Amino acid sequence: MLVGFLWNAAQAIAASPMPPVDPNNAIYEVPVEPGVSYDDVVTSLKVVSEGENFVNPANFPIGEHMKKRGQDPHGVLEVRAFCNLGLGAEIMLDHPEFVVFAPCRIALYEKAGKLFLGLDRPTFDLKNIKNPTPRAQQAARELEDTLINIIDKARKGDI
Repeated sequence: MLVGFLWNAAQAIAASPMPPVDPNNAIYEVPVEPGVSYDDVVTSLKVVSEGENFVNPANFPIGEHMKKRGQDPHGVLEVRAFCNLGLGAEIMLDHPEFVVFAPCRIALYEKAGKLFLGLDRPTFDLKNIKNPTPRAQQAARELEDTLINIIDKARKGDI
């Protein structure tokens, strides 16, 4: 147990910096750090999101469904839904149509044999709402910042 903790702590210290957010892209993508397993990422997502007052109401194992149809997803391919009604409600009270973007989604997938985490950015989704209120804009920023923090910890296997 202590060895695992020390390994994760060392990995967190040596982790590469998070990439900047591209304001023109709906997707925020980060590679999982070397030595961090799929199970480490999943455990981290669960523990860290709960600590940030998010629930994980659904997971969509898209890759598993593809396999059942005889298609090879070439590794992990799944979407995990996360919800924080404290922040999400701030947006939906002013713009109920924003519900089409709820819950927030974090994808876990492989490209070229490497594991990635991807986020559908709430601030980008809000650009599809005409005249978003300042309250909705602030809530979307807080929601996105928190989700990026969750991804940052998950890519390192932090709990």
